[in-house]
Amino acid sequence: MSLRYRLLTGAALRCAGFCALLGALLPAPSNAATYPDKPIRVIVPFPPAGGTDLIAREVVREVAQAKGWNFVVENRPGAGGNLGIDAVARSAPDGYTIGLGQTSNLSINPTLYRKMPYDSVKDLAPIGAMAQAPLVLVVSANSPYRTLADLIAAGKKDTLAFASPGNGTVAHLSSEMLQKMADVKFMHIPYKGASQAVVDLIGGRVQLYMSSVPTLLGHIKDGKFRALAVTSSHRVADLPDVPTMAEAGYPGYEAVTWFGYVAPAGTPKEIVDTLNTEMNKALKQPRLIKVLQEQGADVMGGTPAQFGDLIKNDIQRWAPVIKDAGVHVD
Repeated sequence: MSLRYRLLTGAALRCAGFCALLGALLPAPSNAATYPDKPIRVIVPFPPAGGTDLIAREVVREVAQAKGWNFVVENRPGAGGNLGIDAVARSAPDGYTIGLGQTSNLSINPTLYRKMPYDSVKDLAPIGAMAQAPLVLVVSANSPYRTLADLIAAGKKDTLAFASPGNGTVAHLSSEMLQKMADVKFMHIPYKGASQAVVDLIGGRVQLYMSSVPTLLGHIKDGKFRALAVTSSHRVADLPDVPTMAEAGYPGYEAVTWFGYVAPAGTPKEIVDTLNTEMNKALKQPRLIKVLQEQGADVMGGTPAQFGDLIKNDIQRWAPVIKDAGVHVD
């Protein structure tokens, strides 16, 4: 990209001091008319090749193809996604750093962690919700529990071990919400990821497991797991015979992981709106819709204000679940 220089001569030189003073007193221009004129850094707060990483890359890929914009994706995993989102919050609010947050690091972690490095509402500017993905509750294929009702009835008689991808994850808290609604108590066994939990469920060391649809779909289709219920308000296209939690006896139950882009607080509204507009266009493209559906996700979209409300409402929604479960991270 070439640089353009302007020579200061005559009157321009004489007013340079005044212009500098005036510039210090006035707010910095947003440069929305020429935005973007350099690559946009995209921070993904989880490792490469995961669901968050795929959604982040696929959305900006679609925007890049449509607009010719350049994006540079940077993975910054750690602390349940807090490290990456904190890096976004601390960046210059000029539209050249954005990040893909999700339910955990924007709405759960503010209550789960005793000390947070950022405030999800005050330190970030919502750009827009991108997608949401339900969870699925499974048992092993040789389990005696064929329905959610069977499982709950057994849990009231015996202590069943419940596996989740980690303490304080959406899957863990979704199970806690189910336990409260069903008046049952499972023994929670947190894992650092899906692989070992899958092995232990097959081996009978745990009796039930909840995780994202993409994580477990292959095992369900291979006949290793039996899916008892999904956590969305509607059935999942790839699992048409699996009821929702509401259909299985718990009206009003809904728990999904959503994903959305954020920028540092103070990013000019014109730039936020530009990003939102182009991302909403991307979410309407058949290729991207297909990619997301293959990951068990539904397209969301909407305005920055709507995404901001979702973040705030889910903070309030998950806080009592976290406190009732007595979970926290120091």
